[in-house]
Amino acid sequence: MIIIYATFANREEAQKIANHLLKEKLIACANFSDVNACFNWKNKRNNVKETTALMKTRDENWDKVKEEIKNLHSYDTPCIIKINAEANKAFEDWVNKETEEE
Repeated sequence: MIIIYATFANREEAQKIANHLLKEKLIACANFSDVNACFNWKNKRNNVKETTALMKTRDENWDKVKEEIKNLHSYDTPCIIKINAEANKAFEDWVNKETEEE
């Protein structure tokens, strides 16, 4: 199982992309948090509000999820990070069931 951590310009974008990934059975679920971010971009310091998402899926979906997020994302260079994870068996079984191809 993996967790995909991604940042978005706002909650609306995060939920729209997560709902698309859910519809395609590429993720089992997503959790959102609104955060304050600071970073350098194009020689300028930025302090902005963003929304982060933690999305749970199976490892073999990584490449597809990454490409879908890149294609739908508003940022030129979106943050999309894969985190290897272990969970209780019942939760991992549920994630696998929710992301099975039909």
